[in-house]
Amino acid sequence: MDNDGHTNEQILQFFDSHPDALPLYERFEERVLSMIPDVKIKVQKTQISFYNRHLFACVSFARVRKKKDCPDIYIVITFGLEYRADSPRIDIATEPYPNRWTHHLLISEMSEIDDELMAWVKEAADFADRK
Repeated sequence: MDNDGHTNEQILQFFDSHPDALPLYERFEERVLSMIPDVKIKVQKTQISFYNRHLFACVSFARVRKKKDCPDIYIVITFGLEYRADSPRIDIATEPYPNRWTHHLLISEMSEIDDELMAWVKEAADFADRK
């Protein structure tokens, strides 16, 4: 077991039906861990959650586009901010609570795990840490 409470075996099980998407997840996890201190990762049935004091991001296979518009290999990265990030990259943004926006992005290429995405995730971690 890693020091953050999950096992690689749990992650492999999570990607059992989507093994080609695992490298996308691994790249995202590596970038999160390199830029945000004290991250805990929790593998759940439908998502892999990233926490500091609170949940700030997760990876899933959530349906954010019609099936015909989804690439064969993808992950969905979800994060929360106190405002609606305005970008054509964001598939869905909802405001479940006032000034708390949940954003979903479909990622299908390594190049999409870029500085813009990671800046949003870092901001989400800072926001979660202040709650």
